[in-house]
Amino acid sequence: MVDWERNWRGNGVIAAVLFIVAYLIYGSHPKVGASAEKLASFYDGERTRILIASVVFGFAFLCLMWFAAALASVLRDAEKGGWGRAATAASAAIGAVYFVLITLWTALAYSIAGPGNEQVTSALNDLTWVLHGFAWFPIAMLIMAGSFGLWRAGIFSNAAFGAGVTAMVLVLLGVTTWASDGFWAPDGAYVRFVPTIAMLVWIAAVSAFLMRQPSSVSTHDRAAVPAA
Repeated sequence: MVDWERNWRGNGVIAAVLFIVAYLIYGSHPKVGASAEKLASFYDGERTRILIASVVFGFAFLCLMWFAAALASVLRDAEKGGWGRAATAASAAIGAVYFVLITLWTALAYSIAGPGNEQVTSALNDLTWVLHGFAWFPIAMLIMAGSFGLWRAGIFSNAAFGAGVTAMVLVLLGVTTWASDGFWAPDGAYVRFVPTIAMLVWIAAVSAFLMRQPSSVSTHDRAAVPAA
């Protein structure tokens, strides 16, 4: 019998892998205030790569929402329904923000970026960086809900809880990157790498951890089998 609950828990690992694949396909996103030539070169010249990456990103977020639903189910079973509802709300917000982001990337590559649309392309490109920055809020909320909820339920150790809090702080710091340029800019090295790595490591680690835990479905099935 297929253990669907275990499969849902494992979607976090799949999501992390798909995110990495999509990032590699997508390439280096134009920075804030990039010249018209760079924008045209990226969105028009790399159109096929962007469209393929957008589809992979979509599947990644689909898997992420399945993982969040499984996490919420674990928390409800552990009588931590409040944290489970927080995880569900966070995943919905993440999906909404990144749906807009993917739509903007795809629209720019498909038809908007081109001769005569330089100002519109530049404005929308800058908007994608702003949306990417504010997306760290619901991501931090998901990490917080999972880490605190699993710890309060006695499923997470103190060390795992501490790692989750660290990941949450690293992600939240991504919201403060409003320097005009450099490492702490909205398109700087910190926001491009550190919060993303913290998010993906946490999601993959928690997903793999939950896959090793007994599911309520399998427990129920075993209990339903009469003793010999």
